[in-house]
Amino acid sequence: MIEELFEEIDRLYPEMIKMRRYLHQHPELSFEEHETAAFIADFYEKIDVPYQKNVGGNGLVATITGAKPGKNIALRADFDGLPIQDAKDVSYKSKHEGVMHACGHDGHTTTLLTVAKVFKQFQEQLKGSITFIHQHAEEVAPGGAKPMIEAGVLENVDYVYGTHLWTNTPYGVIQTARGNFMAAADKFTLTIDGVGGHGGIPHQTKDPIVIGAQVIANLQQIISRRIDPLSTAVLSIGTFHAGNAYNVIPSAATMTGTVRTFDPKLQDYMMEEMEKIIKGTCDSYGASYQFDYAKGYPAVENHAEEAELIIEAAKQIDGVEHADLVEPSMTGEDFSYYLKDKPGAFFFTGAQIADNFVPHHHPNFDFDERAMVLAAKTLIKVTLLSQDRNKLKLDSNLLKN
Repeated sequence: MIEELFEEIDRLYPEMIKMRRYLHQHPELSFEEHETAAFIADFYEKIDVPYQKNVGGNGLVATITGAKPGKNIALRADFDGLPIQDAKDVSYKSKHEGVMHACGHDGHTTTLLTVAKVFKQFQEQLKGSITFIHQHAEEVAPGGAKPMIEAGVLENVDYVYGTHLWTNTPYGVIQTARGNFMAAADKFTLTIDGVGGHGGIPHQTKDPIVIGAQVIANLQQIISRRIDPLSTAVLSIGTFHAGNAYNVIPSAATMTGTVRTFDPKLQDYMMEEMEKIIKGTCDSYGASYQFDYAKGYPAVENHAEEAELIIEAAKQIDGVEHADLVEPSMTGEDFSYYLKDKPGAFFFTGAQIADNFVPHHHPNFDFDERAMVLAAKTLIKVTLLSQDRNKLKLDSNLLKN
């Protein structure tokens, strides 16, 4: 059956391109994905697959039940866009001003819908059931995963898998990791309140720009001097805003940034040390401050056996040149919530356009659309292998039989 499933994916590739490009032209921001949700619902209507909409917000869940007893395997894709102006010169450029799919979620949605369509055609031959989770609002905390889980999408699910089309990785490569795979992603905002005044009479002020610059320099010493070099953490300042005139020292400065960690204890330590440094620096200048730290998504922590199953599945797919266990990424993903509830794993499907690397969240972002085929086949193979977990011991010789 697997060969027939793969042949059907290959046959549907032109349809996948058409669907992905339609979605790319019609992106919607997190928590506002009403038309995209309607598109997904209409797709399931047309292939006669039962679904629920408005799950935990704008989410949708569809289910295909096979004719034979077995496990319930959940597959997840996200479908929100980003507040970025699409700068690409292509026929499928975003039609929504200031909004684009700059992270591949249009491809994720296309991939999962196509997998559902193919599995539907072979429903009578399937074991167990497959739950298709179409998640809204991955890009903006608190995200869509948690409310969808709270709404019951993982009830009776045995394993859960997902993929991200990844332009940091060449086409033809599948990557995942045992344990930590993507980092916890936190956000902070710091406002320093000083005393403004004339740029030519600085001694009468408490300059929040100078204080802020010192705070930034001091905060970086948490990474270099206060945590174990073998521990993993990132602290980055993303914005710094102050003043509006060249000859006026402003009375306040505001900065925002992110902290990335894997260890919850280190996450708490970073927050505590930041507060100490900010307070000490501001006190030394006689300034006050407001510091708001918001914990974001937890780290994506793959279950080891499921991660290995992904690698073994990918190795059996024509077109996959490498299937590797890799070091974790400091990017974040709310797929982490699914893995806290059920065993499973998340993986990257290489989607870099040859000789044209553009990072995620960039105005010129695009990906190699062939990657959708490899993502679909890997999800299919993992789903089928997961139905036979009692027979398999994740031994490569057994998995190839």
